[in-house]
Amino acid sequence: MGSDKSSTSIERRQFDTLIIGAGGGGLRASLQLAEADLNVAVVSKVFPTRSHTVAAQGGMNAALSNVSPDNWHWHMFDTVKGGDYLGDQDAIEYMCRAAPKAVYELEHFGVPFSRLDNGKIYQRAFGGQSQNFGGDQASRTCAAADRTGHAILHSLYQQNIRAKTHFFDEYFAVDLLKDDTGRVLGALVFNIHDGSIVVIEAKTTLLATGGAGQLFKTTTNALINTGDGMGMAMRAGIPLQDMEFFQFHPTGIAGRGMLITEGARGEGGYLVNSDGERLMERYAPKAKDLASRDVVSRAIAIEVREGRGCGPNKDHVMLKLEHLGEDVIQKRLPGIRQTCITFLGIDPAESPIPVFPTAHYTMGGIPTNHYGQVVIPVKDTPEEPVQGLYAAGECACVSVHGGNRLGGNSLLDILVFGRAAANHIISYLKENKYHRGIDDEIIDKIVTKVKRYDGTDNRSADTVETVAMLRAELKQTMESHCSVFRNKEILKEGVDKVEQLVKRMENVRIDDQSFTFNTAKVEAFELENLMACALATIHSAYAREESRGAHSRTDYTERDDKAWMRHSLYSFENGLDYKPVRTKPLSVDSFPPKPRVY
Repeated sequence: MGSDKSSTSIERRQFDTLIIGAGGGGLRASLQLAEADLNVAVVSKVFPTRSHTVAAQGGMNAALSNVSPDNWHWHMFDTVKGGDYLGDQDAIEYMCRAAPKAVYELEHFGVPFSRLDNGKIYQRAFGGQSQNFGGDQASRTCAAADRTGHAILHSLYQQNIRAKTHFFDEYFAVDLLKDDTGRVLGALVFNIHDGSIVVIEAKTTLLATGGAGQLFKTTTNALINTGDGMGMAMRAGIPLQDMEFFQFHPTGIAGRGMLITEGARGEGGYLVNSDGERLMERYAPKAKDLASRDVVSRAIAIEVREGRGCGPNKDHVMLKLEHLGEDVIQKRLPGIRQTCITFLGIDPAESPIPVFPTAHYTMGGIPTNHYGQVVIPVKDTPEEPVQGLYAAGECACVSVHGGNRLGGNSLLDILVFGRAAANHIISYLKENKYHRGIDDEIIDKIVTKVKRYDGTDNRSADTVETVAMLRAELKQTMESHCSVFRNKEILKEGVDKVEQLVKRMENVRIDDQSFTFNTAKVEAFELENLMACALATIHSAYAREESRGAHSRTDYTERDDKAWMRHSLYSFENGLDYKPVRTKPLSVDSFPPKPRVY
C-alpha cells in the first residue's frame, strides 16, 4: 500500500552506477561495468528478459561483407541518407565503424546468429541499404532467424548473471535525484510488489528505458514502452530532442499493430494493392519494397487513401511471401509464420498477410553525445554534459537516426552506445571516486509525489479522472493528429487536446483499496511520462514547417535545409528551442544534403 517512511528512514543503497532499464542498451552497459569490477545496479520494471529488445526481429547492421562487398563508409552514407540528413555525422561515423566489433562481441557472448554454409554469420538485405554509396542492394543485417533481439537479450542477461550485476527486478524508477549544481546522484525507486521506496545513491546514472510507442493507439510496442526515462529527464530540466520524428513501421498486422519484420521483405517478400500490383514500383522504382521505412509507410497510406486498399473496408495492403516457399519461410521467418498462424489463422507460406503502417520507433529522445553523456545546449557556448548522467538506446538521441531510422540500426545503436556510455563512466569514476550527500528535501519532494495517489480526497466524483480513460484518449489523440501524414490544422487541434489532457492529469486518482494498488500507481506514473513525451512530440511537429524523414506534412511537402537543418529541443521550462545538426564527421568528408530517392 505504499510507504509511510520519512526520508530519514527510507532504505538507501549505494552503487557506483545505477542503470535504469534492462534492455539491450542497459545490459550491454552493465556488463561492461561489472567486468570492470564496478558495483552496478540495474533497475527494471519487468523481469529483464521481458524488456522490449526481446521483440526485435530482423537483425543488426554491420559491414562484415559476408554476403556481398561492404564497408563501414557505405553503411554511414546509407544511415545519413536514411535519416534525411538530420543525423549527426560524427556519431553516425562512430556507430558504423564500431558495428563489426559489436557483432563479434555478441558472437562471443553466445548469441546464436544464423549461419551461411561457410560458417560465417548470415546477413540479409534490409531497406535503405546499398553498396558503393547508393549502388546495388547491400546485405548488411546480421540475423538470428527472425528472433534476433530475443537471442541478444537472453545472452546479455546470462552474461550479466555471470558478472554478478545486481538486479532490482520489478522496481519502478520514479525520478532522478539531483543536487543544486545539477549533478545527478541516483534515483528514487518504487517496489511494485510491496510499495516500499528505495533511494539508490549512485556516482553515475544511465537511462536506458526504451521508447514511447504507447503514445499511439496502434503500435508494435509493448505496454511497458511509456517513455519513462524521457519523462524523468524532462522533469529534471533536460529537453527532449527531435521528438516530432516518430517512425511508423510499414508492415504491422492491419488493425492490430503486431510487427511483421522488414526481414520478410529482405528475404524477397513484396507488397501488393487491391489490383494485384507491386505498389512500391510506383514510389521507389529502384529499391522498391526495400526503400526506407518512411517512404514505404507513406506509399501504403497513399494507396489506401486513393482507394486501392484491400479487404472489405479497403483499409490495408497485402504482403506476399508464399512465392518464397515453405522451407525458406520456416528457416528464415519462423516467428513471423507462427504469429500469423496464431493471431490471423493465416499461413504466410500459403496466403498473403494484411498489413498497414503502425507506430514503431522513437527517433528522438534525451540529447547525448557519442560517449553517452547527456548534454544540454547552452546559449552561445558549446553543449555541456550533465554531470553524472548518461543515456543510451531508444530513449536517447545521439542523433544517429536523424529523421528516419534504417531497419537494423536500432539493435546496433543500443549495443554501440551502451558500451560507449559504460566506457566513459569507467573513466569518469576514476576522477569522481566518492559519493556525494543527498539533501533530504530532494528525497522528500519525490516521496510526496509517490504518495500523491495514496488515500482518499474530497474531490467530487464528476471531477475525478481515471488513468485508463486518459491514457486511451491520449493514444487516440496522437494517432489522429500526429500520424503518417500531418498538417497545420490537424496538428494544432492535437496540441490543444494534449494540453487539455495534461491539465486533466491533476484530477487523476486511483482506488487505494484495490489489491492491485501498486501496479495502478505505476500506471499513473507511466501516464505522466507519456504526457511529457506527447507534449514534446506534438509541439515539435506543429512547429517544424517542412517534410523530412518520418515527419511528413501535406502543407509543407518539401524538405527545407535552409530553415530546418536543425534539431528541435522541447522542455517544460523553455518550450521549443533548436540547435544545429553536427554535419562534420570524425575523420572523413561530410555527406552534404541532396535529394533523397530510392
